[in-house]
Amino acid sequence: MRGKSVLLIIGGGIAAYKSLELIRLLAQRGVKSRAILTKAGAQFVTPLSVASLTAEKVHDDLFSLTDEAAMGHIELSRSADLVVVAPATADLMAKMANGLANDLASTALLATDKPVLMAPAMNVRMWESASTKRNFETLTRDGVLFVGPNDGEMACGEFGPGRMAEPVEIVAAIERALAVEGPLAGIKALVTAGPTREPVDPVRFLANHSSGKQGYAIAGALAAAGADTVLVSGPVSLTAPPGVTLKHVNTAREMLAACEAALPADVLVMAAAVADWRPDMIANSKIKKSTDRVVPLIKLVENPDILTTLSAHTARPRLVIGFAAETDDVVENAIAKRGRKGADWIIANDVSGDVMGGDRNRVHLVSETGVEDWPDMTKSEVGARLAQRIADKLKGAA
Repeated sequence: MRGKSVLLIIGGGIAAYKSLELIRLLAQRGVKSRAILTKAGAQFVTPLSVASLTAEKVHDDLFSLTDEAAMGHIELSRSADLVVVAPATADLMAKMANGLANDLASTALLATDKPVLMAPAMNVRMWESASTKRNFETLTRDGVLFVGPNDGEMACGEFGPGRMAEPVEIVAAIERALAVEGPLAGIKALVTAGPTREPVDPVRFLANHSSGKQGYAIAGALAAAGADTVLVSGPVSLTAPPGVTLKHVNTAREMLAACEAALPADVLVMAAAVADWRPDMIANSKIKKSTDRVVPLIKLVENPDILTTLSAHTARPRLVIGFAAETDDVVENAIAKRGRKGADWIIANDVSGDVMGGDRNRVHLVSETGVEDWPDMTKSEVGARLAQRIADKLKGAA
């Protein structure tokens, strides 16, 4: 993206603090940023902090005597390659959808002839309101691009869709909008996610608490970085991330078959929580509770070890990454698992808490060079960081 420029409109919301990191990440990629800071946005970040990072004057006044003498809102709206609104509040979305222009930000959006990318951020009730849905549909029809919002806990304490996408996700969306190849362009990635279900009879099964959130976040981050990404998922209530080819499975054996069918691939990330065992026989009808309270005997047999199988496959990916969900001796067990399974990396995490259903994770990357302890972060951030590490590794091996 080096040499490109972005006009960043910073709306009012607690997520405005992420705009500072976004500016920094764009600068690292050689992208010049100019900023419009709304009056509401200035309640969360200061003009000085934005100016310090952009090395440009911050624009905030539609009626500036100096700027508007040269029709500043027109020049601002058309001088960049892309207009990015982050955070895009419900107010800014409504103004743009309805052609309102009563401040510098909304006037620039109405006057621009450049593509617009919005990163919504608002309370979940606001995002799910009928009016915001109408505005979103209108803006989408008008060609406005969107990244996010993500699910998660809000500053107000509520939970659901409405969190602004992470800065690394917005950067990836900017790369796509500017038709810039991401760091994993030309790479094929295969990711597994979620639990597997092993049927006992037509109504019962053996499974686990995996939500699939971490695997979906990783698949989304890899696709955002330009990888051709296939996601093999067990049964979860999640939507496929943009740009990801989703394959649904139920059992461990189905997951193995789907993975083998998706080979060859350059990188494999086994984030699924695969059942180690399955019933050796599946009853054709529901197993009834007997009158004498005798517990039916269910004999278990071992499922195929997908990670071990694919690590030794004739079409083995260049980089094989497994997950180790542990409740005790997390790092020690992960180190042993890496050697035992033949994986290049193991991502270890402690699942004794609510990690399988939560939105945050704290992982350890175990590789041939040692152990990296990553800080507690959102699962989206884990996915983005892992995608970057994968890009660095594959570039170094090229």
